[in-house]
Order: sequence, then C-alpha cells, then structure tokens
Amino acid sequence: MMSVSLKIAVAESSQIIRSGLLAVLKRLPGLNVSVVEIADPEQLVKSLCWQKPDILIVNPALPGLFSLQRIRHESGCETMKCVALQCALADALSLRIYDETISLYDTAEQIRLKLSRLANRDEKPESRRDLLSPREKDVVVCVVKGMTNKQIAERLCLSAHTVITHRRNIAGKLQIHSPAGLTIYAIVNKRSERPSRPGNSPPPGIAVSSGSFRFFVLFLLSPKNW
Repeated sequence: MMSVSLKIAVAESSQIIRSGLLAVLKRLPGLNVSVVEIADPEQLVKSLCWQKPDILIVNPALPGLFSLQRIRHESGCETMKCVALQCALADALSLRIYDETISLYDTAEQIRLKLSRLANRDEKPESRRDLLSPREKDVVVCVVKGMTNKQIAERLCLSAHTVITHRRNIAGKLQIHSPAGLTIYAIVNKRSERPSRPGNSPPPGIAVSSGSFRFFVLFLLSPKNW
C-alpha cells in the first residue's frame, strides 16, 4: 500500500494530550505524517502561516480560538482541513463546522480512517460505520428501539452519564443528531433488525415488514419515538 504524506498541525495546550496524539499519528500505517506542535494559542495563526499544514487538529476549547474561516484566511491555508480534538463533552452543533472530529476514545485505526478520508484516500464510503466502537453500536440499536438513557444504561450495565457520553460521541462521529437520523442509519447499515418501541411491540395499526418504507416513515413520525 502506497504511503500518503501529510503535514498535520496539532493545537492543544495540554502537553500530555498533545504528546500522546503525536505518538499515535507518527505510527499510523499507510500515512507518512510530519507533525507540527502548537501549544500557545497566540501563536496559532503565525505557526500555520509558516508551516502550511494539510490538516489542523485543534481543541475547540482552546483559549482565544476564533472562527475556522478566519484562521484559514489569516494563515493563508484556505484548503486546510480542520479536525476537532474532542477532549470533553461538547455541543454537537459547535462541532459541525469542522471537517472531522477525533475523540480521546478513538482507536489508532479510527483515527487513520478519518485522516485518510480527509486526504482523499480511496476509503469505502461504508467504512464510516466502522468508526463506531462495539459499545457505541449497541447504544445505537437501543436508541433505535426507542429506549431512554436510563433504560439503555440498565440494558448495557452502564451509568446514565456513560450512555450520554456515548451518544455525544456517536453524534460527533456520524454527524447525526436525532433519533430519527440514527434510525435511518441503523436501517441502511443493518444495525437493527427493525425499529421497535420498548417491549419490542410495533406501533399499533402498522403491518410491519423489514422492507416496508411506509412503516419506517410512520415510525419516525410517531411522537413516542422522540
């Protein structure tokens, strides 16, 4: 497999997080990564202007961080891809301005796939679903079944806080921010046998079949599934 060369700037004030990410980036198979460290937010634009990286991985909570559009313009890096380094819970809407999101819980393979897509590698479109961990896939199935966070926690033997964290990570990875969207995702990717409400009973008055578009539409529109 031909190696792809990438220059990646990592803007993160925490030395521990920054060093850990750098160690992972330098060992990604199929990618020849040169890394630029940016610890001081005040030096962000100057460093980008000098280094001209292909990708910027930046903590959205970095002090003094302004708009990505302004960063690209002032640094002269108009085509630079911007990746959010998610170190804590973040508003999913605020992450939508980024080209991709990397979580502290991502594996090296998940990071490789994300960076490969940004570098226009020939990754299959369906590889996106493989970004989810097995536990996140379990959570998706539970959400599709209409279960609450408390019910999901009980089913998977997790805390409610952990379930919420999983759901935020799922939203960030898939850029899907509603139960309806997750239902469609699960159907397309065969992550659920079929949508059902708690107790596995389908909405009344609907003849359920696995290929029934009418069932899916009516299911999504049902107020009890929101």
